[in-house]
Amino acid sequence: MIAFLVGTIEEKTENLLVVDVNGVGYELCISNNTLCALPMEGETAKILTYLQVKEDGIALYGFATAEEKAMFMKLITVSGVGPKMAITILSGIKLSDLVVAIINEDANLLSKIKGLGKKTAERICLELKDKLSTTSISLGEASTLAETYNESALNDAVETLIALGVNKNEAYRLARSKATAETTAEEIILKVLKELGR
Repeated sequence: MIAFLVGTIEEKTENLLVVDVNGVGYELCISNNTLCALPMEGETAKILTYLQVKEDGIALYGFATAEEKAMFMKLITVSGVGPKMAITILSGIKLSDLVVAIINEDANLLSKIKGLGKKTAERICLELKDKLSTTSISLGEASTLAETYNESALNDAVETLIALGVNKNEAYRLARSKATAETTAEEIILKVLKELGR
C-alpha cells in the first residue's frame, strides 16, 4: 500500500496530477479541491494516496489533506460509490459543505453535483450520517459555513455560470466560495468571472 508520495509536481490539470518522485512519474486522480490546495508546478509537495487494484488495472488517487482522504474512504464504503465517483463528489462541493449536507440529510444539495443521482445521494446521507458525527473534520466550522450564504442567490448564480459555459462542479465550487449571507447572485457571478479572468 502506498500511503503518500513526496515529490515535484510535474503537471496539474483537472482531476489529474503527475508527481516526479526520484525520477519516477506517478499519475494520480485528484479532486478540484486538492488541485487548488497544491503548490505550483515545479514545487515539492506531499500527497496522501489511495491505491486501487482492479482486474483491469491499477489506479492511484491523491489528496492534499488527511480530512479529504478520510472523507474519500468513507464515501467508497457506500454501495454504488466507487473511487471515481468519490473524487467527482469531492470535486463538486467544499468538504465542510459535504459534511453538513450528509449530517442534515440534504440529498437535494448533493444531487446537484454533476454525475451524482438523487438515489445515490440519498444512500450517501443514509449510510454516512452516523459515521460523520464523530469524524475528524471540524463540524463546528462546517456548521458555521453552512449558515453563511443565501442558498437562493447561490443556486441562481450557479445556473447562470453553467449557462455561460462554466463546468457544473467548478461553477458550484467557485460560487460557494464567493457566497455570503448578503451577496446577491449578480455579485457572486461577477466575482467568479473575475477570478476566471473573463
